[in-house]
Amino acid sequence: MNYLYFLYIEFLLRHNIPKLFGDITFYIIPFCVIAAALIVVVLVLVLAERKLLGFFTQRKGPNRVGFWGVLQTLADAFKLLCKENITPKSVDRFLFNLAPIIIFIPVMTALGIIPYSAEFTFVNTQTNVILYLILAAFPVISIFLAGWASNNKYSLLGAMRSISQVLSYELPITFVVLSIAVLSSSMNLTGITMAQFSKWGFFGWFMFPCVLGFIIMFISILAELNRCPFDLPEAESELVCGYNTEYSGMRFALFYLGEYAMMFANSMFIAVLFLGGYLSPFGKYLFNSSFLIYFEQAFWLFLKAGIILFVMIWIRATLPRLAAFDLLKFSWVYLLPLSIINLFIAVLIKMGELA
Repeated sequence: MNYLYFLYIEFLLRHNIPKLFGDITFYIIPFCVIAAALIVVVLVLVLAERKLLGFFTQRKGPNRVGFWGVLQTLADAFKLLCKENITPKSVDRFLFNLAPIIIFIPVMTALGIIPYSAEFTFVNTQTNVILYLILAAFPVISIFLAGWASNNKYSLLGAMRSISQVLSYELPITFVVLSIAVLSSSMNLTGITMAQFSKWGFFGWFMFPCVLGFIIMFISILAELNRCPFDLPEAESELVCGYNTEYSGMRFALFYLGEYAMMFANSMFIAVLFLGGYLSPFGKYLFNSSFLIYFEQAFWLFLKAGIILFVMIWIRATLPRLAAFDLLKFSWVYLLPLSIINLFIAVLIKMGELA
């Protein structure tokens, strides 16, 4: 971010604006950019999922509101904005209103940790991969509060399922991330990205030496996102709507927004760990300009994340929901031992490189 910082300060000084103003606003602008982009991304992602689900299940999907149905998500957002926020009498009002806010804030911070290009990295600490894992698991607190505060047994069951699910699948994710840290000798997402640079392009990506970890990470991320076939916390056929049964209007929309935003953020996280992040798959960039190359890097990251999102939607249209016991058994009996084996393989590969 140093290049952008000096460019921004130079622009302000040229227009006789004090440097102090730039020091204050430089860290506010990225937040506003992420917030605006997040809304657009969620609207596009919801429309894309509906269209793809319609295609996979041989239905038409949205096609009435706007050309090709592109305004359908805007209409739904406006509908939720205008709906009344109903608060049942027996709920804990403070926690009930706090839960939708808590699920949204970690997503905003998590999106700021992802390195979009060599310069567009808003939170670039030496151990930001750990910070990302904490933020990615943080929404479970919101789900627990929503289930508890609703004073509804269906909501409470959904919250309990979510907690057990996250606890089960966090361990495989941790072991896989440790294997990536071993291979890259870094716990910084930018460092992990640059460790995958190769003149042979995508052959340097960690997806190849760590293919087992890639599969484990993808499955575990699906479980953390409560996506099908791991959508037990909502399970409309069993729990009405799970932890958000009692929510309506914009409070329900915040849960919806947080889920899809985290889905997008986790797709980029997988792309950074295993698919080279913003690196070109060809080993070199098409643009040599110091300015345009940053946009090309962001394009490659979004393209890789888009492919992962497509597979997530494909799985939702294909696989049935697991039973609660099978979901937990799958993690503890299969994914956890395999993730430890994957870490052992990564250590052997690293030792071979250092020998």
